[in-house]
Amino acid sequence: MALNKKRIYEIIFEADTREGKAFDVTIIGLILLSVLLVLFDSIAQVRERFGQAIHIIEWFITGIFLIEYILRIWVLEKPVRYIFSFYGIIDLMAILPNFLGLILAGGQSLMVIRAVRLLRVFRIFKLSRYTLAGRTLARALYRSREKIFMFISTIITLVVIFGTIMYLIEGEENGFTSIPVSIYWAVVTLTTVGYGDISPVTGLGQFLASIVMIMGYAIIAVPTGIVTSEMMRMPAGNNTQVCSSCMFDRHDDDALYCKKCGTRLDVPVPEDQKAGY
Repeated sequence: MALNKKRIYEIIFEADTREGKAFDVTIIGLILLSVLLVLFDSIAQVRERFGQAIHIIEWFITGIFLIEYILRIWVLEKPVRYIFSFYGIIDLMAILPNFLGLILAGGQSLMVIRAVRLLRVFRIFKLSRYTLAGRTLARALYRSREKIFMFISTIITLVVIFGTIMYLIEGEENGFTSIPVSIYWAVVTLTTVGYGDISPVTGLGQFLASIVMIMGYAIIAVPTGIVTSEMMRMPAGNNTQVCSSCMFDRHDDDALYCKKCGTRLDVPVPEDQKAGY
């Protein structure tokens, strides 16, 4: 990797240097500003008065994101890994809507253009890359994937069972017109949302509903406990090194080589140690 590429790589992919931290803060600010612009652009009064200014600012932000995306591809040894990675797809989604809006012209496609442009709100997903808390939460969710999958599978099983039983108890005359509608009621009740658009009338149905409600309070805490336990087991390091070869970013604080592919990491030298080099 050439010297200029190496320097740009450290700024874009790392947060251990002053420039890297400044870059991260700048991108975070642009992401938040862009999402706010999407929200304000959906208000008719604001759009009529400041629509042109919002449009100009949005294209400016899109241009910066485009430059960032190109630089990320340019500095990597294997850019294909980044392009098809989660963050690579998110970065692409951050810039595509504006350009797709130019291609999809015509009165009949106005709704399509609006839907495409609203995809800009997904830029909020870019924030997880630039914050240590976001990366920690993402890793905890990844490590908890099997437990969370089993939890969701159990919930789906319960709502299907409770919905079917409630359909048999209440019947179509009380609003439970089908098993899918009854399953919808079970989901709303189990999650303690309680819209109230469908409710049991019979005593047995109300008793079953009470059981589902109580279970809902107990179940809500389960995914929180799963993720929290994984976060407690994770080391409290603040390493931000990203392997330029395989994009692996879960390295120990004292790591010099990537634990996945063996590539040497570009570990920055602390300011108080530079005098010895």
